[in-house]
Parts: sequence; structure tokens; C-alpha cells
Amino acid sequence: MIGIITGDIINSKKVKPSVWLKKLKNTLSNFGETPKNWSIFRGDSFQIEVSNAADLLDVAFQIKAAIKTVKGLDVRLSLGIGEKTYTSQKITQSNGSAFVRSGELIEDLKKLKINLAINSGDEMFDNEINLYLKLALIAMDNWLVAAAETVLLALQNRNMQQEDLGKILGIKQNAVSARLKRSKYDELLELNKMYQLKLSHLQ
Repeated sequence: MIGIITGDIINSKKVKPSVWLKKLKNTLSNFGETPKNWSIFRGDSFQIEVSNAADLLDVAFQIKAAIKTVKGLDVRLSLGIGEKTYTSQKITQSNGSAFVRSGELIEDLKKLKINLAINSGDEMFDNEINLYLKLALIAMDNWLVAAAETVLLALQNRNMQQEDLGKILGIKQNAVSARLKRSKYDELLELNKMYQLKLSHLQ
């Protein structure tokens, strides 16, 4: 099974594209090449393929954090899990159940005003994981710029000590610890592990 993330930037018209587009491209490029693995279209919408569905939440968290590093912006993320039945050189022309589920869900998120959810085609799995995600969004939707920067750096450098993260950010270790604690970073990692466990049973 693969994962597909379909997303769009919230409040994109309030910020110059040059401010957030580079951050989005840099983050997406960590997980593949455009246009085969990811693409940005209609100005502020994008899609990315995650070849291993177990990595889907991790990628989503990084995209969320990257966009939240821009004041006033947020991102809506629709996660689809399933098969890929047709491969094109452009992700927007590839197809399969993962693509369909992600595409259908993004429209529902807009109506429900929810910024992150998953659709695997398994109702019990989706209901449980989406409840966890709703709770996680209480923290994530309220990340300030500094918190988002710290979470993103920590997610991208899992084995780096807080002291070294602080050197990059220009703050002390205890400030890094405080930011991650307020951001519920450890809880996000726990949620990701739970998601991967539940997914392994689903597979």
C-alpha cells in the first residue's frame, strides 16, 4: 500500500507565494522528485506520493510544520491509503485507490473545516486514527512560528540532541525542550507509532 497526500494552503492569498512556496518545495523534495512524486498545481494546491504508507503521518507532520513556520498560514491535508494501479511520469496523472481516497477526502475536509484526516477505505481504522488526529490538531493548529520551526527541525533530525538543535535555532537547550513540550512533540511521535502499529494490522 502507498500513501497519497493532497493538500492546499490555507490563507495563501494573504501571504506572497515567494514566502511559502520555497518552504513547501523544500519539504516535498525531501520525499521525491517533481513531477513524478509530487506536484504543486492551481497555485496553492499540491499532491505527493509516499511510497510506504507507514511513513504517511510523518510526512504530513513535516508539511504541516513547514507551512506553520509562515505566520498566518496553515495547510489542509488529506491522506489516502491504498493501491497504485497506474504510474505516470506525472503524479497528477497516476491513479489507484490511494489517489481516489485522498482526492475525495480533501473536499470533505473543506466542508467540515478540518485540517487533517485519513481515508484508508477501512471504516474502523479511519474512525480511530481520525479521532487521534482531531486531538492532535488541538495543538498543531495552534503552533506559533517558533514552535513550528522547532518541531520541523526535530522531525527532520530525529537523532540530533536538543543542544545541537538549539545551536541551529540560536536558542538554549532548555528553550528547545520547552518549545517541543508545548508543541506536544513527544505525543506526535507516539501517535505516529500507534498509526504504524494499527496500519500493520490493517495490512
